[in-house]
Amino acid sequence: MFARTVRVYLLGSISAVVIPLAAQVPGTIPGTAPASPSSYKIISPVTAPTVTPGQITLIELETKFAQAVAEGGGKAFATWFADDAVTLNNGKPATLGRGAIAATATWSPKEYSLTWVAQGAQMGPSNDMGFTWGHYEGRSTDKNGQPVIVTGRYITVWKKTPDGTWKVAMDASADEPPAAGDCCSLPKR
Repeated sequence: MFARTVRVYLLGSISAVVIPLAAQVPGTIPGTAPASPSSYKIISPVTAPTVTPGQITLIELETKFAQAVAEGGGKAFATWFADDAVTLNNGKPATLGRGAIAATATWSPKEYSLTWVAQGAQMGPSNDMGFTWGHYEGRSTDKNGQPVIVTGRYITVWKKTPDGTWKVAMDASADEPPAAGDCCSLPKR
């Protein structure tokens, strides 16, 4: 249940975000808790009065970002970044600037599927910078055509630009650690 299962609605002048409860962690957004994968919760100031408009804004941005990347791959990924953005990934040096990020984000969604879901958000006090975090999944195939699935956690730092648009200032991810005991088990046949 990833980006394609997150929906954003406008309820009159109130925004609402529907997030699969299975993707949520208790306490990440007040008023939410995990449930069965098929259930959803509408997060809005009406249904969760402690959720701030800033949190909703950030989750809406993250949802649109994820949907664009699911459809457009690396090319779409790069368009969301500020000129001076930074990406941080496992075992790789930092990538500095939208141009460098675009040069490394060359995958097609047919070769590599990157999906993610926001599990929480925090908006800064001036409402011009904040961050989201959650879980991601990358799917591809190896040289033998076997599926390769990478999962992990991410954080996206958002900033409002002088023209009023929001851009990604920093994106960082870390692969999930191996399951307990995987480091010492024999290969499965």
